[in-house]
Amino acid sequence: MITIHHYLTLSALLFFIGVFGVLYRRNLIVIFMSIELMLNGVNLSFITFARYTNTMDGHVIAFFIMGLAAAEAAIGLAILVMLFRNRRTVQADDFSLMRD
Repeated sequence: MITIHHYLTLSALLFFIGVFGVLYRRNLIVIFMSIELMLNGVNLSFITFARYTNTMDGHVIAFFIMGLAAAEAAIGLAILVMLFRNRRTVQADDFSLMRD
């Protein structure tokens, strides 16, 4: 039987894979994907606790986070496309200065 500990372990695993991706990868696309993994891990924990306590609060918060993730993806990818057009790279190390 799957318990709350299984869901929380999976949530923590997703979150820390995302943290690892943000901290150690230099490609901006991979960093955005890692942020999405972190948000999905948090969503899973909110929904797990909502189901455990028989409330809908966690589901509502998860929907707000999904909206935030969609906005972050749209704006972030638009900025990435603009940066790639101007500098021909998506490596985070190449963007140390905002002016050029």
